[in-house]
Amino acid sequence: MRIAVLIGTRPGIIKMAPLVHKADELGAESVVIHSGQHYSSNMDNQIMQDVGLHGADYHIERPEDCVTHAEQTAYMLTNIEEALLDSNPDVLLVCGDANTNLAGALAARKLHVKVGHVEAGLRSFDWRMPEEHNRVMIDHISEYLFAPTEISRDHLEEDGVQGDVFVVGNTIVDSTLAYAEKISDDVTSQIDNLTGGSPYLLLTSHREENVDDPEVLERVLAAVEQIGRDHDLTVIFPAHPRTSKRIEEFGLQDKVERFEHILDVEPFRYREFLGFLKNAEFVITDSGGIQEESCVLQVPCITIRESTERPETVEVGANQVAGTDPADIRTAVDKLSDRATTWPNPYGDGKTSQRIIDTCLHGEPRDEFTAPQV
Repeated sequence: MRIAVLIGTRPGIIKMAPLVHKADELGAESVVIHSGQHYSSNMDNQIMQDVGLHGADYHIERPEDCVTHAEQTAYMLTNIEEALLDSNPDVLLVCGDANTNLAGALAARKLHVKVGHVEAGLRSFDWRMPEEHNRVMIDHISEYLFAPTEISRDHLEEDGVQGDVFVVGNTIVDSTLAYAEKISDDVTSQIDNLTGGSPYLLLTSHREENVDDPEVLERVLAAVEQIGRDHDLTVIFPAHPRTSKRIEEFGLQDKVERFEHILDVEPFRYREFLGFLKNAEFVITDSGGIQEESCVLQVPCITIRESTERPETVEVGANQVAGTDPADIRTAVDKLSDRATTWPNPYGDGKTSQRIIDTCLHGEPRDEFTAPQV
């Protein structure tokens, strides 16, 4: 059995690494294909090192030069097809909703290579989001649909997908549990150096609907700066390359530099980020992966979007969806003290990668994932 694993974005690398390791452990031959969609040293090579991936068997160059979604997707589709033709895998595993995964699923589908969608069945029901288009299309052309929760399974059944659905948990738990306890003294020192040992919140934002709109981006940053001032918190802001680019394009750099509470820092390596997240008072984000990671690590999350495809995090009390209106974000922060301090983890027990590779090898997992009762 030869299993191809597609990566290309930060969350993709983190969530797919356990599958590569588990495939190798169980005697399958793994092939790693890197789409190159989000390439930067901190967000790519260093994160791969942090999760034990030593390069890719195929690495597509320069898709970031493509301007539009269609251009980028077409470029990656063509190059992923070449990698699949050369490696001839039995199945291609893709994860999530980035253009990388749609391109990979389409390429495999046309070549009659089985597609396994890791994180199948997620739905925000926000049709403005390109990620929503991608995840729906991938679900409908996949043979194996690895749903993280029963909610995701329900979405797939309502959509009438053709493939086989398996509720397996989420591989983010496999990675988070494996590495969150291995925070180095260097990261602890880094936190102390940035915060002076004082409490802090973590801010991330990269979604198109937030950072590509100058008014939305400016008001979110101003709102979080005010929250830092009101609550005497440092705001650690590891700016995504896309966000940094937009801040510069929109002429917001001087304003950000004048903020007293927001510290604009370079993106962290994966283990660095887990250390900062684990020790934060709370996180404000538009990232789906960070909604999951914070839930696993018992760190309260405020999501600056109008919807979430991770409703389980809201149900267990780990997450509030606040939108981007400053008053609503501040209200969500004010409600943090009224929430439970711990919650059940809806995403699994750290054995998701085992279940997925078992299914690829044997047609079904050896054990079923039972979600905790909320």
